[in-house]
Amino acid sequence: MAIASHSVIIPASVENVWEYVSQIEKWATMVPAYKEHEQIDEQKSVWTFEGNFKGFKKTMKMELNVTEFHEPSIIRFELKGLTDNFTGSGKFTAEETAGQTAMTGTIEVNAGGLTGAVLTPVIKMVLPKVTTRLTEKIARQVKQEKVPVR
Repeated sequence: MAIASHSVIIPASVENVWEYVSQIEKWATMVPAYKEHEQIDEQKSVWTFEGNFKGFKKTMKMELNVTEFHEPSIIRFELKGLTDNFTGSGKFTAEETAGQTAMTGTIEVNAGGLTGAVLTPVIKMVLPKVTTRLTEKIARQVKQEKVPVR
């Protein structure tokens, strides 16, 4: 199993952060190696990634299912590999202090089956970078947009 977490301070209200993070289609494109995604319903989407690893081109599909929307402070989701044998979960948490918001992105992935022994070291190496880049990109976008609260 691999787990990674990254926190950022965003000079925006927790409501502004929530407005952005609660719309998964906005940040799906920010995930490294993102190719496309299809929104199945309000909670479920299928994501496709394409990347190169040590000279090998790999396309991967996964299902992301939002399991909890607790406005304005937490979004939890589960991951399931559709082309590779893995499962996982993740969350974004946000807490406002003195007009700024501390946001943390956490992702956990567990590779299974026969390929698990091969995938786990790769996941452990890549997951911290992916988690950090995604969290930082979301923070920059929220800061730039300062999304008006509904």
